[in-house]
Amino acid sequence: MTDIANRRPLALKTLTTVFLVIWLIAAAFPFVWTVWGSFKVEADFFSRQSWWMAIEGTRTQAQTGSAFTLQGYEGAWIKNEFWKAAINTMIVTLSVTIISLTIGTLGGYALARSGYRYAFWILIAALVFRAMPHITLVSGYMLPFFELNIWGVLPTTIIVLVAINQPFTLWMLHSFFLSIPKDLDESAMVDGCTRFQAFRMVIMPVMWPGVITTGLFSFLLGYNDFAVTSMLLSQQNQTMVPKIASFLGSIQNEGNVMFAVAAVVSATVPLFILVLFFQRQIVSGLTAGAVKG
Repeated sequence: MTDIANRRPLALKTLTTVFLVIWLIAAAFPFVWTVWGSFKVEADFFSRQSWWMAIEGTRTQAQTGSAFTLQGYEGAWIKNEFWKAAINTMIVTLSVTIISLTIGTLGGYALARSGYRYAFWILIAALVFRAMPHITLVSGYMLPFFELNIWGVLPTTIIVLVAINQPFTLWMLHSFFLSIPKDLDESAMVDGCTRFQAFRMVIMPVMWPGVITTGLFSFLLGYNDFAVTSMLLSQQNQTMVPKIASFLGSIQNEGNVMFAVAAVVSATVPLFILVLFFQRQIVSGLTAGAVKG
């Protein structure tokens, strides 16, 4: 019995380690493979003869004189001006994040501290709006934007994305504000602060994990959106995700598939860096919301 008891933790530990290794390989392999393939030519990376050609780079060597090439990145960023899509993405994403957080923090705080019944129904209405598919919401904006001649530009797309994202930020920040005792507000106001001063100088410093967590999700919404940006932006003002789709939509043109592969890598790497940089704040923010909210 003693031997069995001693062997169980080791077996469980080994099983857990094996599972984590397999999961890590399965999760990382698609991205690693895509990064590797982005430095090959299409004949190697999408070879029907042998997948090993993507490893060795046989045709890449024959066509470029090297086992690796930057033709995919040059074609995407320079020939097809992917850099413009990257700039548009940053404008849209940062604008959506800043506006959503500004309105969300003020609205979430007001609803969390409100004692009126209408606060509950506002949150319910926001939840219903959030549950609706984005495509059904965007269709309602199309005709007015065409009639007002404001279709295809970044500001109108930012407004729509903020409208779609606002219910989420409102609900999430509302739950974080509920986890903060009202005594902090009241103590600050007893000491001479106004309501807004108490909010700005006392509550917000405590709220930073929640704000960062909500901000990251807002950032990802604007960064990864396809339905809204593809329908409301003209070809000249495309963001990165619709631009990548346009590469894949014209695969009959030589090199466009590799342009898409290089663009996918270029668009994904910043997300990895962002998550790694803010991982502590994200975990602490989600934990705080889950435990106290």
